Amino acid sequence: MFQTIDEVIERFAAQDYICSRSIATVVYLSVHLNKPILVEGPAGVGKTELAKVLSRALDSRLLRLQCYEGLDEAKALYEWEYAKQLLYTQILKDKIGEVLQGAATMKEAVDRISAEEDVFFSDRFILSRPLLEAITSSRPSVLLIDEIDKSDAEFEAFLLEVLSDFQVSVPELGTIAARHRPAVVLTSNRTRELSEALVRRCLHLYVDFPGAEKEAEIVALKVPELDERLRGQVARFVSGLRKLELKKAPSIAETLDWARGLCALGVRELDPTTVRQTLSLVVKHEEDLRKAESKVSALLAAR
Repeated sequence: MFQTIDEVIERFAAQDYICSRSIATVVYLSVHLNKPILVEGPAGVGKTELAKVLSRALDSRLLRLQCYEGLDEAKALYEWEYAKQLLYTQILKDKIGEVLQGAATMKEAVDRISAEEDVFFSDRFILSRPLLEAITSSRPSVLLIDEIDKSDAEFEAFLLEVLSDFQVSVPELGTIAARHRPAVVLTSNRTRELSEALVRRCLHLYVDFPGAEKEAEIVALKVPELDERLRGQVARFVSGLRKLELKKAPSIAETLDWARGLCALGVRELDPTTVRQTLSLVVKHEEDLRKAESKVSALLAAR
């Protein structure tokens, strides 16, 4: 639990995460109001990293549900381990004879077997997926529902029910309520519009790419061995790349990869030749690479 917004900033800083006051405010309110955070923004701005840092700052277990088209509640909630049930059936085959011993009719035999079926539909045979893990966790956790916009509307509707009460009904076991209500972070790249019902239940946070100055701070934190002057050049060049309307704008992680690559090469200053030789570290599509290469001199001059 965070006592103040400043404490959020301090704990995130201890995890090498530069947290703006707007982000810290949403995180603070989410924890105190028990409301999920819906983090939207372009791919590569660090939405998933926010949840990871939150779990470390709270000293909580991180549970991640990666969304995709066709995801259903069985894959998100639980499945029965039928292979294990079958194995136990084979092991206990001799016991079935004892159970049926003395049964006078088929009905009586079936009734006796039915009375034992709970043995095979118990905690012993249930395979928990992230949602059920978050509900049954013995300690506080952070539940990351990553790229919710990639899931179907049907799964989104199911998720609403879970997020409302944080309890689920398993027909064979009954209703299971959360032992510790998890902190929830949903991320979206905005590939589709989410339902108003889901958005209404969340605190909204939009995260965009940082400006050149802020990105230089991130590089300094993550790649401290990079020369200060070169750090600024890298941040400004990447900022310029993102204005070119590329198929995929460079992520912060790719900026850091480029910075580490330049360190490994012993580069002290960006020049056209060095940029063209290393540009594939930060630009990953061929058409984007050709477009960026044609603008190298202009981007360097604009720094």
